[in-house]
Amino acid sequence: MIATFFHSLDLINDFVWGRINFLIIVCLGILFTLRSGFFQLRQFPKIVKIFCGFFHEKEKNIQGIHPLKAFSVAIGGCIGIGNVVGICTAVQLGGPGALFWTWIAGFLGMLLKYSEVYLGMTHRVKNSQGGYDGGPMFFLKKAFNNNWIPTLVCLLLCIYGVEVYMFGVMVDSITTNWAVNKYLLIATLLVLTMLAASGGVKRVGKVCSSVMPIFLLLYVFMSLWILVVNVERIPEVLMLVFKGAFTPQAATGAFAGSSIILTISLGISRGCYSGDIGIGYSSVIHSESSATHPAKQASLAVIGIFLDVFIVCTLSIMLILVTDSWKTPIDTSLMVQTALGTYFPYMELFMPFFLFLLGYSTIIAYFAVGIKCANHLFPKNGKKVYYAYALVAFIVFSFCDPAQALTAMSLAGAMLLIINLFGIYRLRKEIKFDLN
Repeated sequence: MIATFFHSLDLINDFVWGRINFLIIVCLGILFTLRSGFFQLRQFPKIVKIFCGFFHEKEKNIQGIHPLKAFSVAIGGCIGIGNVVGICTAVQLGGPGALFWTWIAGFLGMLLKYSEVYLGMTHRVKNSQGGYDGGPMFFLKKAFNNNWIPTLVCLLLCIYGVEVYMFGVMVDSITTNWAVNKYLLIATLLVLTMLAASGGVKRVGKVCSSVMPIFLLLYVFMSLWILVVNVERIPEVLMLVFKGAFTPQAATGAFAGSSIILTISLGISRGCYSGDIGIGYSSVIHSESSATHPAKQASLAVIGIFLDVFIVCTLSIMLILVTDSWKTPIDTSLMVQTALGTYFPYMELFMPFFLFLLGYSTIIAYFAVGIKCANHLFPKNGKKVYYAYALVAFIVFSFCDPAQALTAMSLAGAMLLIINLFGIYRLRKEIKFDLN
């Protein structure tokens, strides 16, 4: 019965992402790209300059947190297991062509994410803790002129804030590779998650800012090394990607083949999921920044998508394509590990720790947003209720198929994307693409 239920959810998920959300992202993304004069390309050098300039800006005892700490939390929630494991499901089920649609989601999603952060910054309010409260539940009030839609989005963000997929992958990876007692591991991870998230965005920012640079350097180095060793295969792989994006992909090896709709659905949905495009999570986080220029803080979202989709996700997929691990009948969580293990020793020790760092930074970042949303809905007991819900959800999904958890997260993200992007469209005249 459970398998049948999730199979039905998979069908709904494929339809929503492959038809509805695909059209929304493409149409709105093209509209903003043309309206801004290809802002994500034209202004990219200046965006990089703004990003580097924030490194020289000292943290002051003022309202909000340092812009780069907000960025670290936002990117910590995006760059994680979804970029290494979740994104590989797009290729495992949809074939190499899914990578092309992930790129499309990333390119157009840069401006969509910029827009939601920009609106979050302009509609945020000061709170009693010396920070700010912002996000879609604030700017959607103006977009729809009612309270029930922002409340629904806030509730969905609470559900989305309990990252059951990554939690389950962490548990499976560590117990499989290190033979750790599953119950003890779940209890330990729950305690670590609650402790970090209870400190709010500031504490999560400290954790993420120390974890993410290590991840990026190690993963990029190892991935590029393997791609250089297999440089003669790259043209062949890219041909598979572009050809598979527009034609049905036949069965090969353990790959069962896929339709064009499935390829589009998986590429777009996994790209949006890994990059948090249109979800609203980043808008909540960036709104806590001490920056006073909305466009400059929002421009960091473009950097985030570039690192997330065009660097990390692309490297993950290229790894499994050039090594042919995507064709092998193994669990998705082991695909990248298998690819890296062909060239680097001790991957069975490294990868679980690696996934733990990635998953932990993402889980605590999402959880911090969930707590803020719960407090927004129920100022008195929101935090307590949310902790109770999180404990149940994390434990239950630790014993479920990771694909089922990913489907649940993907559907919640699909609903958030539809509502948020419709609201952003209605407020489109407020969005300025001006970094001066």
